[in-house]
Amino acid sequence: MTSEIDTGSGLLPVHEWGSADAEAPGVLLLQEIFGVSDYIKQRAADLHALGYYVVAPEIYWRLDDTELDESSPELLPRAMGIVGRLDWDQAVTDAVAALEYLKARGKGTGVVGFCFGGGLGYNVAAVSSPDVLVSYYGSALPGLLELAPQVTATSLHHFGNTDAFLDVDAIVPALGDVEIHRYDGAGHAFDNPLPMFHHEEASALAWRRTEDFLAQHLPTSQGQA
Repeated sequence: MTSEIDTGSGLLPVHEWGSADAEAPGVLLLQEIFGVSDYIKQRAADLHALGYYVVAPEIYWRLDDTELDESSPELLPRAMGIVGRLDWDQAVTDAVAALEYLKARGKGTGVVGFCFGGGLGYNVAAVSSPDVLVSYYGSALPGLLELAPQVTATSLHHFGNTDAFLDVDAIVPALGDVEIHRYDGAGHAFDNPLPMFHHEEASALAWRRTEDFLAQHLPTSQGQA
């Protein structure tokens, strides 16, 4: 199901899992650079199955020519080209509008982001204070670590120890007193099911830890979302 959220400068398209009227905490799910892909939709469904009302905004909505073919060998450079055209500050503002929409429900809020969305979620958490944050290998984290004192949400971060994109050893100490898990043999985007990224064992363990973390810090009544 899709709907729109007023950002003050246009209507942000969002995908929804569950009803805004449900007695369930709201989770803002933030995409990778590949957009609201089948993978992100599956993770949204997984979160909804845990009892959350989930919204996943189309962060690229202000850009033209953003179609992506997940079967194309040019997927990664094509996606990198799209994200390179994105106005980061505007993306943060749009994502904050979605989080404020969830906060207005008064049921509790979480942000879950993957890769691009993991960094975006960190920036959003610094601006708009959700109850919890789950960030998977946030790609923008190296440039956002000065925001650490402003990120007051109870937080969980996942990183692969063979991430060729991020200097995990430099990032981890700067995050402060948060829950952090690192996975041997896993690279960047290890939760993504595409063969070029996926690490089955790390993906499964990280998701179990995510479920446990959310159950503890953003509890919900199963099945009411």
